[in-house]
Amino acid sequence: MFIQTQQTPNPNSLKFLTERKVSLVGPIEFKDKNETSVSLIKNILSINGVTGIFLSDDYLSVNKDENSEWENLKHIIISYINDFYDQGNECIISKKKSENSEELSSVKNTIIKILETKVRPAVARDGGDIKFKDFKDGVVIVELQGSCSGCPSSTLTLKKGVQNLLCHYVPEVKEVEAI
Repeated sequence: MFIQTQQTPNPNSLKFLTERKVSLVGPIEFKDKNETSVSLIKNILSINGVTGIFLSDDYLSVNKDENSEWENLKHIIISYINDFYDQGNECIISKKKSENSEELSSVKNTIIKILETKVRPAVARDGGDIKFKDFKDGVVIVELQGSCSGCPSSTLTLKKGVQNLLCHYVPEVKEVEAI
């Protein structure tokens, strides 16, 4: 299988494009190898210098620390991905991690819909994701994942892009913060 790599706006994140499905449950992120039983994720997170993995429908993004070089990591990661699919695996993730679900207000639902339809596709092109966490007292709390997590330009994107968009469509929103 041929795996392409693609740079992202975050110099500490690299996007790996496979020819196969990656996640059947939508975007999901792992930062600790003990969060999963999937051998590929465990193996990549065990590589010295790797700090996280973000999986989307058709790609995965790997984050590294600032002291590690992609030239030292890239070939190992590609080898692990190839080995995983060569063993007959059709996708990396097919079941969701358990999440607590709660009844959401209409304002929260509107915020989530805007994030999913207008923001998520844009950040996905850069190898990342944005997840709604909470809305309280006019402040939307989101979590940036994948390439967006720790990206130097994410603060500007969050304030100038996401915050302006949400304030425009949802008058109750005054500010957006990332955790």
